Amino acid sequence: MAVKHVGQLDNGSKVLVVMRTLPGEPTSALVIPTAGLKQTYHDELDSLVMKDESQQAYEFATILNVRKFSDGSTMLPSLHAKGLMRKVSTSEVTMTPATTKDSWVKLDELNKIIAEQRGVGVDELALTPSGKPGKTTIATANEATAEEGVLTDEKLAAQYRAQADALYKEVQQLRKQADELSPKTTAKKTAKTDA
Repeated sequence: MAVKHVGQLDNGSKVLVVMRTLPGEPTSALVIPTAGLKQTYHDELDSLVMKDESQQAYEFATILNVRKFSDGSTMLPSLHAKGLMRKVSTSEVTMTPATTKDSWVKLDELNKIIAEQRGVGVDELALTPSGKPGKTTIATANEATAEEGVLTDEKLAAQYRAQADALYKEVQQLRKQADELSPKTTAKKTAKTDA
């Protein structure tokens, strides 16, 4: 089964692709080499990348920016602060796209395919500071990088809202799965509350 955001470098080491392209650097990607992670981070990231929200995300970075490790730290800033992410050339990463079973493709080629499907250039695939794909100038990218360390109340509130939305969706999905497994349990609770 193909898993989105998972690839390997030319040397064979497994990576999680945080961003397929970078603002102002369409031939560079941001990755997490999984071999260098402590076991808890490795397991938590491995579990997270398999979740529906991650598989549906345009870039894994958007999920990492709102989810927390079990130590309470927000994943993306924590990985950045600990130096656990690397910038690499997109031609060095091989991916298994989620849309094509057992079809390995170089990340630079995958980016070209995605850009063609969207009718844009590869330089327009990178996330903008607003969190959406689009053309970003180098100056805008540098400003966004400089502001990353400053966490305003608005940014914090936006992170909390995004995290709450993601958790709410997960709760709904778990309840649905539980009801499918055991609908009688739900019926008994409903009968008790009606009485």
